[in-house]
Amino acid sequence: MSEAARQVPAGGSHDKPKTYTAKAFAASSAKSSLGPLTIVRRDPRPQDVQIEILYCGVCHSDLHQVRNEWEAAMPTVYPVVPGHEIVGRVVKVGTGVKKFKEGDIAAVGCLVDSCRVCGNCKAGNEQYCENGFTLTYNAEDKILGGVTCGGYSESVVVDEAFVVKVPKSLDPAGAAPLLCAGITLYSPLRHWHAGPGKKIAILGLGGLGHMGVKLGHAMGAEITVLSHSTRKQDDAKRLGADAFFATADGAAFKKLAGYFDLIICTVGTGVDWNAFVELLKLDGSMVVVGVPEQNVPVSAMPLVGMRRSISGSMIGGIKETQEMLDFCGAHDIAADIETIPIQKVNEAFDRVVKSDVRYRFVIDIASLKA
Repeated sequence: MSEAARQVPAGGSHDKPKTYTAKAFAASSAKSSLGPLTIVRRDPRPQDVQIEILYCGVCHSDLHQVRNEWEAAMPTVYPVVPGHEIVGRVVKVGTGVKKFKEGDIAAVGCLVDSCRVCGNCKAGNEQYCENGFTLTYNAEDKILGGVTCGGYSESVVVDEAFVVKVPKSLDPAGAAPLLCAGITLYSPLRHWHAGPGKKIAILGLGGLGHMGVKLGHAMGAEITVLSHSTRKQDDAKRLGADAFFATADGAAFKKLAGYFDLIICTVGTGVDWNAFVELLKLDGSMVVVGVPEQNVPVSAMPLVGMRRSISGSMIGGIKETQEMLDFCGAHDIAADIETIPIQKVNEAFDRVVKSDVRYRFVIDIASLKA
């Protein structure tokens, strides 16, 4: 795709800020590769932070959005600039900014705004905003018009209320996937009180699952990995798992019946929901974080017989995301990554589909400026 200016308003009316241009990578259609594009960013308003992006993680949802695979619920507007696992250096702050200064290492996750007045927002659950949040990319840009552009770009400007600090002890590249994969697992682990004495299963050892193992282990819970085969058994133990079972072996379901307080399901296909529910003890819950491709078929009896539940969880609020980063900083937790130049992002997308990464791609945005 040839480089061209993205068609979003460049300001000019009294209520729109001035703008500048930035290099980015984007897809022009569901079938196109990602390639160079020049986009428009706003100059910082008093409450804004301008970040020079250093690293951006590659999330499977980026691929879904680029290929318009969520068209029914979240149609993609092209050209689309993906990326919501952003870590960078603060290069400019607005006059009203209090939390950040130039030179700070800061991060932006899946959200860049919400209504801030509903009950959920006031409780720190912006991800469940009752009036609709603003996604970091492919969402209505209520300031410039058009749609928001994500982290496959050299800079971004975000209201400081939706920017978080990266602890100095964390490697910036390894921290990038924490902004989606990390918080997606941290939030349910905290909500369902992971800790000593709790028996927790992580179903699927991929970009999400490997973070669940690390975080749950650091919280002091007993962590079991459930994976289709034994291929990743050694990795699971290295990451901190106490036990590993291959679900292709039916004997595992008999041995683990009624064992777990919590199962976090990170996979979207190949799940026998009734069989996994039977692994929960009294009042146990199976939490879905990997969105299934089909409706979940669950029989009532395994639920009512032991007061079990199936629940869902989606990323986390801004306060909880900062809490997660601080926790990771204190426990030396980062994602297992493979760093790539942005010119290899299309190859990375293909490898994500094949699960050919352990466990998360991260783009070195310096390559965008080459």
